[in-house]
Amino acid sequence: MKEKRKCRIAPFTLMEMVVVITIIALLAGVGVPMYFSHLEKANRNTAKMQVKLLEQAVFDYKLDVKKLPAKLDDLIANPGGVEKWNGPYLKGKKMPSDPWGNPYAYNLKGDGEFEIICHGADGQQGGAGKNEDISSED
Repeated sequence: MKEKRKCRIAPFTLMEMVVVITIIALLAGVGVPMYFSHLEKANRNTAKMQVKLLEQAVFDYKLDVKKLPAKLDDLIANPGGVEKWNGPYLKGKKMPSDPWGNPYAYNLKGDGEFEIICHGADGQQGGAGKNEDISSED
C-alpha cells in the first residue's frame, strides 16, 4: 500500500504580511495624491467648459429676445411675457451645478455685458488654487 503524503501549505509569516502591507501603503501613498490631483484638474476643466456653454446659451437667448436674461433660470424656462423666447437654451429641467455642487453666479453689467462665475471648490468668492474663481471673462 502506498502511504499518503500530506501536502501542507505553509501559512504566511508575520514578516511576509508586514512586507506586503508596507508595499500596499507605499503604493497608496503615491497613487492617492496623484488621483486627487487629476480629479481636481478635471473638475476645474469641467467648470471652464460649463461656463463657456452657459455663456453661449446666454448669447443665444440674447439673439432671440434682444436682451440679456435676468437670471440663468430664464435659459431653461420662459420667464413669462417674453414673446420671442425660443428655448430652452439648455438641456434639462434645471440649471446645472458646478462640479462641486454649487450654483453658478450670474452678474449683469452695464452696456449689455454679463459675467458667469464658478466660485471654485469652496463655493466662496475669491480664493486661490482649487478655490480660485472661474469666470466667463477669463
